Amino acid sequence: MNEKSQYISDDVEMGTDVYLGVCINLYGCSIGDESKIGAFVEIQRGVTIGARCKISSHSFICSGVTIEDNVFIGHGVMFTNDMHPRATTPEGLLETAEDWASRMQTTVVRKGAVIGSNATIGCGLTIGAGATIGMGAVVTKDVPPGATVVGNPACILEKR
Repeated sequence: MNEKSQYISDDVEMGTDVYLGVCINLYGCSIGDESKIGAFVEIQRGVTIGARCKISSHSFICSGVTIEDNVFIGHGVMFTNDMHPRATTPEGLLETAEDWASRMQTTVVRKGAVIGSNATIGCGLTIGAGATIGMGAVVTKDVPPGATVVGNPACILEKR
């Protein structure tokens, strides 16, 4: 693990031989053995990253995401976790973490999946084992194991 311009909270669980790039934010997450986290990545509380994963630079992994072993995440990938985000309550008050937590949805990326650069992954989805998400795709539905999806919204191009 290298020590360069990083914010890593005390509650991060780190496996062995994890590489961390510069200017990263990690808090309340778990990162498996031999994974590589690129520069300018943020991984939020409650995220689990498996072993031997590569998270490329400028990606954002929000609370509620689980990434299994051997997954590749390209540059600038954006995960979401709120289907109906808002700034204020119906009464006009600024929302708190408790307001938001009731709407958070979980996303799972199964073993060996590949997510291309600049893809956006909607909330509450499962990306199947060995699936491939094309660069720039906007994923709004579950992706079957072994499928390749592309486009906005992402559609199946082929299925192995």
